Parts: sequence; C-alpha cells; structure tokens
Amino acid sequence: MGAREMAKIAIAAMEEKKAEDIRVIDIEEVSSIADFFIIANGNNPSQVHAIADFVEEKLGRAGVNPKQVEGYRNANWVLMDYGDVIIHIFDRENRLFYDLERIWKDGKKIDKEAL
Repeated sequence: MGAREMAKIAIAAMEEKKAEDIRVIDIEEVSSIADFFIIANGNNPSQVHAIADFVEEKLGRAGVNPKQVEGYRNANWVLMDYGDVIIHIFDRENRLFYDLERIWKDGKKIDKEAL
C-alpha cells in the first residue's frame, strides 16, 4: 500500500475519533525517514489512546501494521511509525511544546482533502 493511501486511512480514522487540528506534512523532499507526517491532538489521555487504537485497527484491517509505536502508555505523545507515514498524536500541551509543524517547516503542508 502506498503512503498516500495509508495517510487517507489514518486521517479518516482520526477524524472518526474526533482528533483535533489534523495536519499533513510532506517531508519526502527534505528527509529520508518518511514521506508524510500526520500530526493531530486529542483532548485527554483517553482520547489520545482511542485515536491511536482506531488508527492501528483501521490500518491493520488494510493489511498495514506499525513498525513501532512509542509513547502509548503516557498518552502525551504517541508516535506511530508506518514506514512512509509517521503519525504523531499529542495531547494539547505537548503539541504546543514540541511544535513539530515549526520544526518541519521545510516540508510541504498538504491539505488532507488533497491527498
């Protein structure tokens, strides 16, 4: 499965669990670690868990499993590595603190509907 299709499935799952401020950054031309970062946040640890669980379930049903998941237990920043797509699910405070959108400003911001 291609990176764009993985991203679409992940975003749909995130939207269904009411993730906030979903952003997609195309980092293909600025980094070799992935093609896309998907960044979103939840309101509390329970919602962060629910978003991460549902993304993993939906991508799993599509035949894609994460290479690695980190931060799930604490639920303040869950990183889900799917190879060409890396998903970051934050709580609000940590999203503001780490500000990945600023750090990866050299990547292209993609409208999720344009994927």
